[in-house]
Amino acid sequence: MTRTDSFSDPSPIIDTDRNAWRVARADRLAFLVDGDAYYRQVEAALMQARRSIWIVGWDFDPDIRLQPQNEGAMTLGELLRSRVEALPDLDIRILVWGEGPVYSSGRIPVLQDTEWCEHPRIALHYDFEHPLRASHHQKLVVIDEELAFVGGIDLTSQRWDTSDHLAQNPLRCRPNGDPYGPVHDIQVALSGEGARVVADVVRRRWGRAVPDALPSAEAPNESWPNESWPNESWPEELEPHLTGCDIAIALAEAGDSDHKRRTDPIQLTCDAIDAARESIYIETQYLVSTRVVRHLTARLREPGGPEVVILVTRDTRGLLEQWTMGYGRTLAIRRLMRANGEGRLRIAYAVVPDGEGGEQEVLIHAKLVIVDDRFVRVGSSNLNNRSEGFDTECDLAIEVQGEVQSEGEGEACRQAIVRLRNSLMAEHLDADPAAVEQVIARTGSLAAVIDQLNVNERGLRPYRVNPRKRAGLLHLGSGIVDPKRRYWPLQRFREVGSFAASRLTGMLKAWF
Repeated sequence: MTRTDSFSDPSPIIDTDRNAWRVARADRLAFLVDGDAYYRQVEAALMQARRSIWIVGWDFDPDIRLQPQNEGAMTLGELLRSRVEALPDLDIRILVWGEGPVYSSGRIPVLQDTEWCEHPRIALHYDFEHPLRASHHQKLVVIDEELAFVGGIDLTSQRWDTSDHLAQNPLRCRPNGDPYGPVHDIQVALSGEGARVVADVVRRRWGRAVPDALPSAEAPNESWPNESWPNESWPEELEPHLTGCDIAIALAEAGDSDHKRRTDPIQLTCDAIDAARESIYIETQYLVSTRVVRHLTARLREPGGPEVVILVTRDTRGLLEQWTMGYGRTLAIRRLMRANGEGRLRIAYAVVPDGEGGEQEVLIHAKLVIVDDRFVRVGSSNLNNRSEGFDTECDLAIEVQGEVQSEGEGEACRQAIVRLRNSLMAEHLDADPAAVEQVIARTGSLAAVIDQLNVNERGLRPYRVNPRKRAGLLHLGSGIVDPKRRYWPLQRFREVGSFAASRLTGMLKAWF
């Protein structure tokens, strides 16, 4: 999209004193759209690891296959075990939220087959160091502290899918063979100093959750000029979308008596919304955050403000999610619709044909914000209240600083952001990215892209609610399970529960 001449040079959005933990330089960076693209590259990176593999996530399933299309492929657990046995200098550390396996698939970790990780250089720990009802929600992988992956995709079941999102795909199933529906998500690969900062995030979390001593950070190889890394872990077939760009890491942490609470992602998102000139493009599983909705509402009410395009998930998964997120999302959409006096809002969900004359929804699991052609944020934090500073989150952001010329780093960054946004819209509309680009060039409008190209069986459907209807009784109390901060009065109960859980885990391990 083209900038309006009357606008002055924009102020930076990213600010380490306000909305980011650290800023660092990435030698290479690539956007990996959907689980198949991510899993292919993370498997290639695991195969090239020489010194260290760090995996930190909401969930982790050693029984998945990263490339299910390859018949006879090893499971993730088998792959990790084979690598550590083949390389005597390789250490593997895996940190998983203690309740993640139970929530994702009903698995009880201590009752699973753990033969794959019974090795002195594989450390698997479950993280219970959180406030009552909070979770560890970061999704991070770091290879040799040269290559890192940041985003919304865990190495677990029900995350893999190809970008065609077929309604039925025999490869898209859980390790036990049960199928699951189409799912869309995004991860970012990066190398260089940026990867080492992500490694610092992993150490930060590991140090708070695991009592074991951590190895010191690996220093850049002094034999390479300018303290650059050899990047031997970067997958050979992965073409970077950007080379030599600054990235920001934004963290959300509940905080305690020893650590300050961090709310970087929500502040960064709101600051980006406030800075938008022409368009705000969002992909989010949940649209519940009262702060985000308040900022979006203000922009929609502003005369001549930016367009707002939001892709969400329509169907909730179970009664608990409907109570915690479903009703809140409906209320949020009603607020946004009431503010949409100039018709600049589009809220939709993605569908594909089911082959029987109907439609199958695509689960939007991505956590993405793109503002104009200057800012992108990808990470683990949802647009709900608990991601504000209750759950543990990690986002990555890139910003074009100031106005850019026709050449150079800033223009390359701008083009990468535009290509990502256009390719995502093309994916959901079953259109050619070139067609998306043509509509934007002609109209300057993302809404026009949806209005003109949403003509296929696969496409976007408007999220329909009655904007005048108010909250019902079922929404009362949802804030208890979607809180913005820890329950201070209940922390003592949490500490007792954590102690009991650790004792029970030890007993079960001894028995099994």
